[in-house]
Amino acid sequence: MEQDISRWIRDIPDFPEKGILFRDITPALLDPVPFKSICDSLAERYRGRKIDKIAGIEARGFFFASVLAYTLGIGMIPLRKPGKLPWKTISRSYSLEYGEATVEMHEDAVSEGERVLLVDDLLATGGTAAAAAALIESMGGVIEEIAFVIELSELGGRAQLAERPVFSLLTY
Repeated sequence: MEQDISRWIRDIPDFPEKGILFRDITPALLDPVPFKSICDSLAERYRGRKIDKIAGIEARGFFFASVLAYTLGIGMIPLRKPGKLPWKTISRSYSLEYGEATVEMHEDAVSEGERVLLVDDLLATGGTAAAAAALIESMGGVIEEIAFVIELSELGGRAQLAERPVFSLLTY
């Protein structure tokens, strides 16, 4: 049964810089009850769907993507910061609410027509997820859905994700 995970989300004002209210998921990871609830809720949503791979965005997206990939018995694509992947990569740069960044994946991570579930912990402005989705699509992958544990709706991240389907467990 799904738990209300909001009580395990900690608000940290002025992080990583002044004016940003950071929604910290760490307390939900430290306690097995909300962590299991999050993972079970996501697994239940995607069980039985035609998904070939799950892509997790560094770093907190890895927590949920790896559990889902294991639970659903499919492969996982790590999407990482530049210079962290050991083989040939493709990359995409994007804007954050507080700066610029780049995401990379191995150039052989996705095959033409593969259906990919993209997973991260948080949807803010949508730049990271949009760049990750564009990487997957540039290699012929099809985004089945983009899943988040938390969505900060006031930042309008869904608009950055165009017509791609989006799911969030918890919306602020």
